[in-house]
Order: sequence, then structure tokens, then C-alpha cells
Amino acid sequence: MVGIVKYGAGNIFSVMASVKKIKKDCYFIENEDDIEKAEYIILPGVGNFSEGIEFLNKRRLNEKIKEKIKNGVPFLGICLGLQMLFEYSEEGNKEGMKILKGKVVRFKNINLKIPHMGWNSLKILKNNYLLEEIPENPYFYFAHSYYVLPEENDIIYGKTEYGINFSSLIIKENIVGVQFHPEKSGENGLKFIRNFLEKKWLQ
Repeated sequence: MVGIVKYGAGNIFSVMASVKKIKKDCYFIENEDDIEKAEYIILPGVGNFSEGIEFLNKRRLNEKIKEKIKNGVPFLGICLGLQMLFEYSEEGNKEGMKILKGKVVRFKNINLKIPHMGWNSLKILKNNYLLEEIPENPYFYFAHSYYVLPEENDIIYGKTEYGINFSSLIIKENIVGVQFHPEKSGENGLKFIRNFLEKKWLQ
């Protein structure tokens, strides 16, 4: 059963629709009790870092998610859902979930429109089953003004260029984080979600 954290982010129904297309059962996680039956957890994200963290803390989901990850449950963080995994964000000067080391910073000193919104390519640095049947340098949909700066370089599996090269695919043990929106990325996105739910990337 795929648990999708429902915290008011605008893309939760798109995520659920994508999971259902892959013929997987899914449900919304709204509080700490809901999370117990989750065999996979997806934390979507469109919106404000401060509000997202506040929601997780208020519903006591922060610690529950950490517990499930520690127990080996596959986790996918999308956009803000990736950013909240880190220690700190410049957006609202807020602390994150502190699951991954590093911080979240805003695009600065680039002569490009912010937010970074639209299709862009993923430069694959290291192969993983998550990218099975997805073409080289695939295009995905992005919508963000902030990006992650991980302290651990070995967890960075893909980067994207937008004025700078930023980390857009993170993998560490049973944790996957993407800065792009697979649920808005057509066939490439569906294949990515399907590969995540097949668990072969964990081997």
C-alpha cells in the first residue's frame, strides 16, 4: 500500500492518479495513525517550506516518517518533499526534518526567471534501476525557486542546469528525492514512479 502524505500541497491528486495508473493501491496519510500501514511513503510538495514542516510537526508525522525510513520503508520526496529532508532552508529560515545533511538555498545571481518552471533535462551522474527504460538525459517538469545543497556528494545521482548545476536526483539507501515532478512529467515520470514502486533500485 502506497501512502501519500496529504498536507495541502497542490499536486497530491496528480501523484495519486499516477500511482493508480501503475495499478498500485494508495491512500492519503493525514495523521500519525494513517502512516502505520504504508509500505511505501511519498511526500509530494508544492508550496512553502515553513508551512510544510509546520504541518508535519503538528500532525506528528515528522518523527513517524523518520521511524518508517529507519525501518526500511521506501520513501520518495518530490520537490518540497525532497527539500524538507534536509537540515535547514533559507525559505523562512526554518529547520527541516534533518534526515539528510545539507541545506536548501534560493537561486541567486542568475540571469534567468525565478521560479525555475517548465521542462528541463536530468544529467545522470550514476545509474540506478530508478532510471530503467528512461532515455538518456531525460526531460522532467520543474517548478521551484530553491534547491538542495547536500553535504554528501555520493548521494547525488543526477543534476540539472539552470544558471547553475543543482542536485535534482538524490538516492540514499531507501530514500529517493527528486527536485522535479514525476507526476507532471508524462511517460518519463510514470516510468520513474513505477520503478520506485518495484523496489529493484534497493538491491
